[in-house]
Amino acid sequence: MKLVSISFYFFLTILTISQEYKMNNLEQFLSELKLKYAPDKRTAILEYDLKENKFIKTDRKAAYDQLNNFIKENNVDVSDFNIELLPSEKLKGKIYGVINISVANLRSIPKHSAELSTQALLGDPVKVLEENDYWFRIQTSDNYIAWTDDDGFHPMTKTEFDEWVNSEKIIYTNDFGFSFKEKSKKSIRVSDLVAGNILKLLSEEEDYFKAQYPDGRIAFIPKDEAQLFDNWLSNAKADQDNILETAERFMGLPYLWGGTSLKGVDCSGFTKTVFRLNGVILQRDASQQVNTGELVETPEKDFSKLLPGDLLFFGDHAKEGKKERITHVGIYIGNGEFIHSSGKVKINSLDPKAKNFSKFRYNQFIRAKRILNSIDTYGINTFKSNKFYNGDLYETE
Repeated sequence: MKLVSISFYFFLTILTISQEYKMNNLEQFLSELKLKYAPDKRTAILEYDLKENKFIKTDRKAAYDQLNNFIKENNVDVSDFNIELLPSEKLKGKIYGVINISVANLRSIPKHSAELSTQALLGDPVKVLEENDYWFRIQTSDNYIAWTDDDGFHPMTKTEFDEWVNSEKIIYTNDFGFSFKEKSKKSIRVSDLVAGNILKLLSEEEDYFKAQYPDGRIAFIPKDEAQLFDNWLSNAKADQDNILETAERFMGLPYLWGGTSLKGVDCSGFTKTVFRLNGVILQRDASQQVNTGELVETPEKDFSKLLPGDLLFFGDHAKEGKKERITHVGIYIGNGEFIHSSGKVKINSLDPKAKNFSKFRYNQFIRAKRILNSIDTYGINTFKSNKFYNGDLYETE
């Protein structure tokens, strides 16, 4: 009997060691998958905890398939794991959505006290990936992934979303304003509005557009504060003059970390929103925007080749043992000056002789990128070419 017990415990020990070995291999494989399919957590998901919570989740179908093949081929016991391909089946098909308030706050984790990662505007289409206690993880048209509460957007089925995408719409073009319950500015307000908000058009009634929110609310919007979306889109022209004119609308606006609207902007939120109001969708962060567009040569900080509308990138230069780090972006306006959001939206100069010279930004300047001749290249979409606005959110997944 004693010999049997020893043999049994020896067998259990071997099994435990074998499973630990397999788990270590699985963890290494997941690390490699993440590097390949989700190197940037801002735009792709591959998360896992193999020890305590025992879950693996990803929104990358190829990674999910390769993971399952690895588990099968290596006989890894994951019977007590939750392995999930997002969007979650728990959403019951409501994996589409449209932002439902003027400016929705998107946070790094599902808590109101969490970092404001970015914002999205009324009418923006989104992917819905998962839910966590009335918080939803969504992905916006610039591919940014973050969490918003259930009042920030309206979830939809594919049929409901297609109907929204194909409906006639209006876009709010004033800086700020309101929608109203009746055809009068003295009537009860339905909500506030900011430039770039998009609503479904129901009809035109006298001096008002009758419009519908994603959740079905009806409101009236003065015609002199909005345009038919298709007309606006046809006339939207991202050129030097329009970019600078739009940028000047933001002058004095307070800096807001994560901000992407005329209520407040961070540096890349400023550049992104300026271009958006001219029909162009940029990447969200400065460290992403720097990887788009055409490089403008600035040898020895010779800025003579810069043109208005170029993006200027600043940050920490690469040093021995440290990689380059992009931390700031602004828009070049000519004569050595650039407009950017730093404390507030303001104009500084790269000319040491100018009164508004910024020595700090001059020293931190890294490179310039030309966006205006790179429309519809990597990371620079128009509304017409962006798959979210065309309703093809999951087409290539």
